[in-house]
Amino acid sequence: MDIVREASKRFGERPALIMPEGTLSFADCERESGRVAATLVSLGIRRGDIVALVAPNGPEPLLLLMALLRIGVVAAPLNHRFPATHVAGMLERLAPKLTVYDPQACPGLTAEQAVTFETLEGLKKAATSTSFAAAEEMERPASVIHTSASSGRPKAALHSLSNHWHNALGSAVNLPFGPGDCWLLSLPLYHVGGYSMLFKCLLGGGALAIPQPGAQIEESLSQFPVTHLSLVPTQLYRMLRAPGGSDLLRKLKAILLGGSSAGRSLLEESIEAGLPLRLTYGSTEMGSQVSTSRGPVTSPTIDSGALLPYREAAISTEGEILVKGPCLFLGYLKHDGLDPARDRDGWFHTGDIGALSGEGVLSVLGRRDNMFVSGGENIHPEEVEQALASLPGIEEALVVPLPDREYGSRPVAWVRVSKEVVLDDGKLSKMAAAVLGGLKRPVAFRRVDEWITIPGSAKIDRNWYRKRGDS
Repeated sequence: MDIVREASKRFGERPALIMPEGTLSFADCERESGRVAATLVSLGIRRGDIVALVAPNGPEPLLLLMALLRIGVVAAPLNHRFPATHVAGMLERLAPKLTVYDPQACPGLTAEQAVTFETLEGLKKAATSTSFAAAEEMERPASVIHTSASSGRPKAALHSLSNHWHNALGSAVNLPFGPGDCWLLSLPLYHVGGYSMLFKCLLGGGALAIPQPGAQIEESLSQFPVTHLSLVPTQLYRMLRAPGGSDLLRKLKAILLGGSSAGRSLLEESIEAGLPLRLTYGSTEMGSQVSTSRGPVTSPTIDSGALLPYREAAISTEGEILVKGPCLFLGYLKHDGLDPARDRDGWFHTGDIGALSGEGVLSVLGRRDNMFVSGGENIHPEEVEQALASLPGIEEALVVPLPDREYGSRPVAWVRVSKEVVLDDGKLSKMAAAVLGGLKRPVAFRRVDEWITIPGSAKIDRNWYRKRGDS
């Protein structure tokens, strides 16, 4: 299916991409992406090839991604914020037929068969033909999205067009997005949450607002007619403290909050501010969302919403969340082929610990690989973090293990403390013991003003803090 052409037929002159300098309609996107597609074909790019993209968000990368979808080429958007040597290593492993990059965003990048967006634009203008054969197969490979590397080396997840299609269809059940709506492209296209917005746009008919690179979210909310916004907890925390941030957020139809668990105090503050907050749980392997709140959150909750259509979930005997269904990726690309990463019954093991209610509501309790043993008891850092964040004066918390000769490991907490509250370590320890008991209570508290995040992401870099906990 040529989903760009189908979107043009359905939504025509309605806005699809909104930029500071102007707007492209769905019809414009069909025409412009068609020219890019024909240019790529003239360069020898064929169905099933991989084309890498190294650039910040912008209309040109989005039109390139549309073009790749139309001719059945596998898109591999990469994190341009990584060092050039890191990007070069990822390109070497992927071996793309072509790399299109922004030299200003990734200076020093060297790759075989690479062109800049400026060069591609020149080739497009010089092209004498705009014809190409559209790829129709839904099960064809469509993208390679790398995992966030929040726990280890990024993995290259291969998705089909059908995976992304069904993810967007299911998302729209709990979170409608259609003509007249506008979603701010606040997540990078190399992140599955950012890439998935392209499909929400093409299937639902809502527009994507594309801010200038480096623009603050509050600036973009003032500039564009945004109705939908995706955030991680750290971004929401910052927005609530930005001048006028709460007022801007309150005007939206929906704020999709995911990426990591949100503390009770952050949820309470958001609810009190009247924000239309929807909690979500997702993964790269499932194409983005797995579960989402059915409506705006009205009370602090540990769940991540209801399981969406086209997804199946189960909880293993060890408490691990298992998923499968039409959204589940094809597998991990490796040097020796494709690893489907499924068990004998077709389930993908997420590595997340959780619970699933009889009504299909999913609660995520933490990562298996974050868990550590202290004095013979399993300690789930996320459980301790939630308890700490419920204490007065603690806005956010992160817990990592500290090696201990007697216990094996003991919890250490990094905390962001409200400036309006005076809390010394003794008082913190006493309050923590009251809600956690002795073994789970952190043995030390370390203060933080701004979190260290994963490069190119607003997610807290747990590994960075874990290494400091070991020292």
